[in-house]
Amino acid sequence: MELLLATGNTHKAQELRDMLSELPVTVLTPDEIGGLPEVIEDGTTFGENAVKKARSAALHTGRWSLADDSGLCVDALGGAPGIHSARYGGTHGDDQGNNHKLLKELAQVPERNRNAAFVCALALARPNGEIETVLEGRTEGRILNQAEGQGGFGYDPLFQFIEPNLMQTNRCFASLTSTEKSAVSHRGRALRALGHELIAILERSP
Repeated sequence: MELLLATGNTHKAQELRDMLSELPVTVLTPDEIGGLPEVIEDGTTFGENAVKKARSAALHTGRWSLADDSGLCVDALGGAPGIHSARYGGTHGDDQGNNHKLLKELAQVPERNRNAAFVCALALARPNGEIETVLEGRTEGRILNQAEGQGGFGYDPLFQFIEPNLMQTNRCFASLTSTEKSAVSHRGRALRALGHELIAILERSP
């Protein structure tokens, strides 16, 4: 089974490819098939935007397509950046600008009120554009006062995940190895749920 990752974000594509490596699927990226048409992400939720991207990719290529839409939701900011996470600072994909604006917006917010969550919606589309499933993963945490760690991307240096039942809790995403991050991240959780769906699809296939 070929699975097209309907994302132009190289960091996301690599995370998705790594996490899917144990499944019996051949993962493709847009660059490997000559690109995909741009999709206007005007949905009001992560799920709506993921569906738009997955359906567009499937209809354009005739392949099973997986799209990710994800972001950071901060309680003190009414859920912002939310679906605007990638362009929060004004320029799409400007991690430094996004992080700078986030810290500025939270400058007067005490630690106890800096709760946040990373949310990831995954949409899987059949080759004819029909949506097979939409799944969501979520990781709770808080926003640090300054960046930490050397890894990750996006808001990872500012996000400290806090889940008491996990041994490595209270660490920022940027300080985790890729394996550690996938075990606790919003994207990793959504993908593990997707793995069960993919196995069921493969078992139904002739």
